Amino acid sequence: MESIVLIKGNVTYPITLDPGVWIFDDRKVDLSTYFNEEKFEGEDSYMKDVSQHWDRERMEGAKVPTQSNENKIRFNKDELFTKSYGIPLNPFLENAKPTNVKAIELHTSTDKVVSLTIEEAKSGILGFSLNGKPLTDGPVHFYHGDGTNQNDPIRDINRIIVK
Repeated sequence: MESIVLIKGNVTYPITLDPGVWIFDDRKVDLSTYFNEEKFEGEDSYMKDVSQHWDRERMEGAKVPTQSNENKIRFNKDELFTKSYGIPLNPFLENAKPTNVKAIELHTSTDKVVSLTIEEAKSGILGFSLNGKPLTDGPVHFYHGDGTNQNDPIRDINRIIVK
């Protein structure tokens, strides 16, 4: 089984995705809690972030910049090896720059084809890890953004074709 996913078709830039490296991506989401969390969109999300930053600075004081590089990446190994993760599909579609989109087709290794609208695809999540392990029926699963197929995702996806 190949562990890559291709985005091709009516796109300016065809993309090859490697789900094996997403475990270290900051955009990943925990699939066990993602569909149950309250989602903030646009300005609400911005206001929430700004207010949290303001509260933190009021309580702790402003952090004075130092000359050291504080871009240290920290991961909780226990979480990486026990949780199930996914990543939003939208950034990858945006980078491919789709043109004349009529539909997005998800092709599986079993020759099944699932057609989605561009809105459904952009709100979707690509699952790549189950209980800390790569998917055996992957390389990725597709979850609708509203969680309607949370317990039965589209499996074995190896190509995303923009029609």
